[in-house]
Amino acid sequence: MSDENTTHFGFQSVSETEKTRKVREVFHSVARRYDLMNDVMSAGMHRLWKRFTIEVSGVKPGDRVLDIAGGTGDLSRLFSRRIGADGQLILTDINAAMLEIGRDRLLDEGLPTPAVQCDAEKLPFPDNHFDCVCVAFGLRNMTHKDQALKEMQRVLKPGGRLLVLEFSQVWKPLAPLYDVYSFKLLPLMGKLLAKDAESYQYLAESIRMHPDQETLRQMMLDAGLAKVDFYNLAAGVVALHKGWKA
Repeated sequence: MSDENTTHFGFQSVSETEKTRKVREVFHSVARRYDLMNDVMSAGMHRLWKRFTIEVSGVKPGDRVLDIAGGTGDLSRLFSRRIGADGQLILTDINAAMLEIGRDRLLDEGLPTPAVQCDAEKLPFPDNHFDCVCVAFGLRNMTHKDQALKEMQRVLKPGGRLLVLEFSQVWKPLAPLYDVYSFKLLPLMGKLLAKDAESYQYLAESIRMHPDQETLRQMMLDAGLAKVDFYNLAAGVVALHKGWKA
């Protein structure tokens, strides 16, 4: 019998190794339809949430930015235009299929960007290097979120900002309606548009297993950030957390 630690994959209890494999399979499966599904699932709202993240980031020309779990490159594209030719942007993802799409998309738009396949829990970057680190809709898929947050804090310069954009806990009066959407409509859309209901069932479950706004705020403080604020978007369907490194 294995003595490997267990964790959650949606509502299932699995070994940590199995979770890594399953998450990789989910994103390999949905990579080609990922942007279409984001537009359909959020009625295009995800684009506004990402633009708000850029505004809150305080990023300016010449800054160094790390986009973690950046996937198809939505945020990298926006950050690249903010930091200009004198800045440094690195796009990372643990999933090769997602990273390839993001890298190619940025190249096609004339934004050549280093793309690094890596695990957010073991970032291959030096201490105190980046002005801004961002992870959008990726933290909930990480097995050891506390370790990933510590790594993000480590690579930030003093005064640097960590931005975490993630699904969160919806306003309670809306919870029953949101449950119907998440567990009935979302898998159906996944089946019809991406030919993959199971991956979107996992998405709905993973959102419910993710820490709520206050819990994530405390986790970021525990990771060594000096101050953390958060903004509820769409009645708490999504929250943007912003932390500063002292």
